Amino acid sequence: MIKPSVILVTGPMASGKNYISSKMESEGWKSIDADILVHKVINEQAKKIYDTFKTPAREKNIDILLRGDEKNPVINRKALGSLLFSDPLLLKKQEDIIYPEVIKLTKEFIRSNEKTIINATVLYKTPELLNMCSKIIYVKSSFLKRLLRAKRRDKLPLKQILQRFYSQRHLFTEYSRFSIPIETINN
Repeated sequence: MIKPSVILVTGPMASGKNYISSKMESEGWKSIDADILVHKVINEQAKKIYDTFKTPAREKNIDILLRGDEKNPVINRKALGSLLFSDPLLLKKQEDIIYPEVIKLTKEFIRSNEKTIINATVLYKTPELLNMCSKIIYVKSSFLKRLLRAKRRDKLPLKQILQRFYSQRHLFTEYSRFSIPIETINN
Protein backbone atom coordinates (compact mmCIF):
# COMPACT_ATOMS: atom_id res chain seq x y z
CA MET A 1 0.00 0.00 0.00
CA ILE A 2 1.28 3.48 -0.91
CA LYS A 3 1.61 5.88 2.01
CA PRO A 4 -0.38 9.07 1.29
CA SER A 5 1.41 12.42 0.96
CA VAL A 6 0.08 14.97 3.42
CA ILE A 7 0.92 18.68 3.39
CA LEU A 8 -0.35 21.28 5.80
CA VAL A 9 -1.27 24.69 4.38
CA THR A 10 -1.40 27.08 7.30
CA GLY A 11 -1.04 30.69 8.30
CA PRO A 12 -2.96 33.31 10.21
CA MET A 13 -6.55 34.29 9.54
CA ALA A 14 -7.12 35.74 6.04
CA SER A 15 -3.54 35.14 4.88
CA GLY A 16 -4.57 33.24 1.73
CA LYS A 17 -4.62 29.57 2.75
CA ASN A 18 -7.69 28.86 0.61
CA TYR A 19 -6.05 30.44 -2.44
CA ILE A 20 -2.88 28.33 -2.06
CA SER A 21 -4.94 25.20 -1.43
CA SER A 22 -7.01 25.81 -4.58
CA LYS A 23 -3.83 26.22 -6.65
CA MET A 24 -2.55 22.89 -5.31
CA GLU A 25 -5.93 21.25 -6.04
CA SER A 26 -5.49 22.21 -9.69
CA GLU A 27 -2.30 20.10 -9.58
CA GLY A 28 -4.15 16.98 -8.36
CA TRP A 29 -4.12 17.42 -4.58
CA LYS A 30 -7.27 16.86 -2.53
CA SER A 31 -7.93 19.44 0.16
CA ILE A 32 -9.73 19.22 3.47
CA ASP A 33 -10.57 22.49 5.22
CA ALA A 34 -10.40 22.29 9.01
CA ASP A 35 -12.75 25.29 9.38
CA ILE A 36 -15.45 23.48 7.42
CA LEU A 37 -14.94 20.36 9.55
CA VAL A 38 -15.19 22.42 12.73
CA HIS A 39 -18.47 23.98 11.51
CA LYS A 40 -19.83 20.50 10.74
CA VAL A 41 -18.88 19.20 14.19
CA ILE A 42 -20.34 22.30 15.90
CA ASN A 43 -23.64 21.53 14.18
CA GLU A 44 -23.45 17.88 15.22
CA GLN A 45 -22.47 18.74 18.82
CA ALA A 46 -24.76 21.77 19.14
CA LYS A 47 -26.56 20.53 22.27
CA LYS A 48 -23.32 19.78 24.13
CA ILE A 49 -21.78 23.09 23.04
CA TYR A 50 -24.88 25.04 24.06
CA ASP A 51 -25.02 23.32 27.45
CA THR A 52 -21.30 23.95 28.02
CA PHE A 53 -21.27 27.64 27.05
CA LYS A 54 -24.76 29.01 27.77
CA THR A 55 -23.84 30.24 31.27
CA PRO A 56 -20.58 32.04 30.37
CA ALA A 57 -22.32 33.45 27.28
CA ARG A 58 -25.19 34.86 29.40
CA GLU A 59 -22.65 36.32 31.85
CA LYS A 60 -21.06 38.23 28.94
CA ASN A 61 -24.45 39.10 27.43
CA ILE A 62 -23.75 37.03 24.29
CA ASP A 63 -26.54 35.03 22.68
CA ILE A 64 -24.98 31.88 21.19
CA LEU A 65 -28.37 30.47 20.14
CA LEU A 66 -29.07 31.27 16.49
CA ARG A 67 -32.40 29.45 16.44
CA GLY A 68 -34.09 26.48 17.99
CA ASP A 69 -34.27 26.01 21.73
CA GLU A 70 -32.23 24.49 24.55
CA LYS A 71 -33.23 20.95 23.49
CA ASN A 72 -32.52 21.46 19.77
CA PRO A 73 -30.15 24.42 19.52
CA VAL A 74 -28.59 25.83 16.38
CA ILE A 75 -25.41 27.63 17.40
CA ASN A 76 -24.60 31.16 16.27
CA ARG A 77 -20.94 30.50 15.35
CA LYS A 78 -20.02 34.20 15.19
CA ALA A 79 -21.40 34.80 18.68
CA LEU A 80 -19.71 31.63 19.94
CA GLY A 81 -16.43 32.82 18.40
CA SER A 82 -16.83 36.17 20.13
CA LEU A 83 -17.15 34.36 23.45
CA LEU A 84 -14.37 31.81 22.88
CA PHE A 85 -11.72 34.16 21.50
CA SER A 86 -12.16 36.40 24.53
CA ASP A 87 -11.20 33.63 26.98
CA PRO A 88 -8.50 30.98 26.36
CA LEU A 89 -10.01 28.61 28.93
CA LEU A 90 -13.36 28.63 27.14
CA LEU A 91 -11.61 28.13 23.81
CA LYS A 92 -9.82 25.08 25.23
CA LYS A 93 -13.15 23.63 26.45
CA GLN A 94 -14.59 23.98 22.97
CA GLU A 95 -11.51 22.38 21.40
CA ASP A 96 -11.88 19.41 23.75
CA ILE A 97 -15.40 18.89 22.40
CA ILE A 98 -14.59 19.48 18.72
CA TYR A 99 -11.08 18.17 18.04
CA PRO A 100 -11.60 14.41 18.60
CA GLU A 101 -14.19 14.31 15.82
CA VAL A 102 -12.13 16.60 13.55
CA ILE A 103 -9.16 14.25 13.99
CA LYS A 104 -11.30 11.24 13.10
CA LEU A 105 -12.79 12.87 9.98
CA THR A 106 -9.39 14.14 8.80
CA LYS A 107 -7.79 10.72 9.15
CA GLU A 108 -10.63 9.20 7.12
CA PHE A 109 -10.05 11.79 4.39
CA ILE A 110 -6.29 11.14 4.35
CA ARG A 111 -6.84 7.37 4.08
CA SER A 112 -9.04 7.84 1.03
CA ASN A 113 -6.68 10.20 -0.87
CA GLU A 114 -3.13 9.73 -2.10
CA LYS A 115 -2.19 13.44 -2.02
CA THR A 116 -3.85 15.44 0.76
CA ILE A 117 -3.73 19.08 1.79
CA ILE A 118 -4.92 19.93 5.28
CA ASN A 119 -5.96 23.59 5.23
CA ALA A 120 -5.85 24.64 8.90
CA THR A 121 -4.69 27.51 11.05
CA VAL A 122 -4.06 25.77 14.38
CA LEU A 123 -3.24 22.18 13.46
CA TYR A 124 -0.37 22.34 15.97
CA LYS A 125 -3.08 21.87 18.62
CA THR A 126 -3.64 18.35 17.21
CA PRO A 127 -0.12 16.86 17.02
CA GLU A 128 -1.64 13.53 16.02
CA LEU A 129 -2.61 15.11 12.68
CA LEU A 130 0.34 17.46 12.33
CA ASN A 131 2.80 14.58 12.67
CA MET A 132 1.18 12.96 9.62
CA CYS A 133 2.38 15.91 7.50
CA SER A 134 5.60 15.70 5.51
CA LYS A 135 5.72 19.46 4.92
CA ILE A 136 4.17 22.72 6.14
CA ILE A 137 3.38 25.55 3.75
CA TYR A 138 3.09 28.68 5.87
CA VAL A 139 1.17 31.47 4.11
CA LYS A 140 1.89 35.05 5.14
CA SER A 141 0.31 38.34 4.17
CA SER A 142 0.53 41.89 5.49
CA PHE A 143 -1.56 42.87 8.48
CA LEU A 144 -3.53 45.41 6.46
CA LYS A 145 -4.33 42.96 3.63
CA ARG A 146 -5.42 40.36 6.15
CA LEU A 147 -7.57 42.87 8.02
CA LEU A 148 -9.31 44.03 4.83
CA ARG A 149 -9.86 40.44 3.63
CA ALA A 150 -11.24 39.33 6.99
CA LYS A 151 -13.55 42.33 7.24
CA ARG A 152 -14.90 41.79 3.70
CA ARG A 153 -15.09 37.99 3.87
CA ASP A 154 -16.24 37.32 7.44
CA LYS A 155 -18.18 40.51 8.16
CA LEU A 156 -17.10 40.34 11.80
CA PRO A 157 -16.75 43.34 14.10
CA LEU A 158 -13.24 44.80 14.09
CA LYS A 159 -12.74 43.89 17.76
CA GLN A 160 -13.47 40.22 17.05
CA ILE A 161 -11.08 40.14 14.07
CA LEU A 162 -8.34 41.73 16.16
CA GLN A 163 -8.94 39.20 18.97
CA ARG A 164 -8.42 36.38 16.47
CA PHE A 165 -5.33 38.03 15.01
CA TYR A 166 -3.94 38.45 18.52
CA SER A 167 -4.63 34.81 19.43
CA GLN A 168 -2.62 33.75 16.34
CA ARG A 169 0.37 36.06 16.88
CA HIS A 170 2.76 33.18 17.74
CA LEU A 171 1.52 30.81 15.07
CA PHE A 172 4.81 30.41 13.17
CA THR A 173 6.67 29.77 16.44
CA GLU A 174 4.20 27.01 17.32
CA TYR A 175 4.88 25.23 14.02
CA SER A 176 8.63 25.75 14.33
CA ARG A 177 8.62 23.50 17.41
CA PHE A 178 7.93 20.48 15.22
CA SER A 179 10.60 18.87 13.10
CA ILE A 180 8.60 19.24 9.89
CA PRO A 181 10.08 21.28 7.00
CA ILE A 182 8.37 24.69 6.61
CA GLU A 183 8.11 26.55 3.31
CA THR A 184 6.94 30.17 3.61
CA ILE A 185 4.84 31.83 0.92
CA ASN A 186 4.15 35.58 0.88
CA ASN A 187 0.67 36.11 -0.49
